[in-house]
Amino acid sequence: MPYVDLAFRLNGTTVPVDHGYSLLSAVSRVVPEVHSSKQIGIQPVRGVYSGGGKLHLAAYSRLVLRVPDMEIGKYLKLAGQKLDLDGHQLRIGVPEVRALMPVASLRARLVTIKGFLEEGSFLAAAKRQLEAMGVVGQTVLGQRRTFRVKDKQVVGFEMAVTGLTAEESLTLQEKGIGGRRRMGCGIFVPTRQVSP
Repeated sequence: MPYVDLAFRLNGTTVPVDHGYSLLSAVSRVVPEVHSSKQIGIQPVRGVYSGGGKLHLAAYSRLVLRVPDMEIGKYLKLAGQKLDLDGHQLRIGVPEVRALMPVASLRARLVTIKGFLEEGSFLAAAKRQLEAMGVVGQTVLGQRRTFRVKDKQVVGFEMAVTGLTAEESLTLQEKGIGGRRRMGCGIFVPTRQVSP
């Protein structure tokens, strides 16, 4: 089943930098099926860091859901809704559907793999997941990052995979690596689209 990105325009001023969990919670209130879906990915909202743990929304800021194309319909009811992300108010606009494009270089802002917190063991675990998908490429870890889920901090790494064939690129974009895709983790995008 092919996947697409469903990208909704956003009206608002700011969102928290660490918004993965609050965004999942807010979207789940409108589309309850999101909470239990293993297929959906909710990408981090991109914006301009303005200090104080906040991102200012920009013209390019979107709520982007990576979903199987056959399931687009259930998410359209997000259009026109108001979301509250830890006190930051957003109005969801009209979506556009974007096909996934096969590119040789992909990057994820944050990948988490349960039980792997150190760079060496994490990289080995990530490579095992790639191999299981039939994806071969050069894997590079970037910054170690953390994010909050309720009252605990989760550790992961920024990650890039280069030298991909068209088929490998689409496979990685559709399946991702690690867990917590509904909170913005393990979702790969073309390198030029990575958020700060």
